[in-house]
Amino acid sequence: MTTSAVNTHSKVIGYVLWLFGFIGAHRFYYGKPISGTVYFFTCGLFLIGWLIDLFLIPGMDRQADLRFMPGRLDYNVAWILLAFLGAFGAHRFYMGKWPTGLLYLFTVGLFGVGLLYDLWTLNRQISAINRA
Repeated sequence: MTTSAVNTHSKVIGYVLWLFGFIGAHRFYYGKPISGTVYFFTCGLFLIGWLIDLFLIPGMDRQADLRFMPGRLDYNVAWILLAFLGAFGAHRFYMGKWPTGLLYLFTVGLFGVGLLYDLWTLNRQISAINRA
């Protein structure tokens, strides 16, 4: 019997984030924080890597679907909250992490350091919650 991947991540959101891919947004979303950071500091590998990723997104989406645990929390909702309201802790409230959500709310995402941490680890945080 084969196991099939549950759709934990969305190609649509991946392509929307790709529009901002020169800062690595889509790479963070698909659980590739090292290359996301490289893209952030090199403007998408001088835009060449960013253009190549246009064709690599379907593969990154499949890998993320296989790698991350589906469950009660939706990765897409959490990433949208992080992208647009992360400085206010909205994604942390969504995950049920109220103390750090309040801390983010009153410190603008722990002065940005907490937001960087969450860019690197949000997929793993959600997988851990979904596993429980």
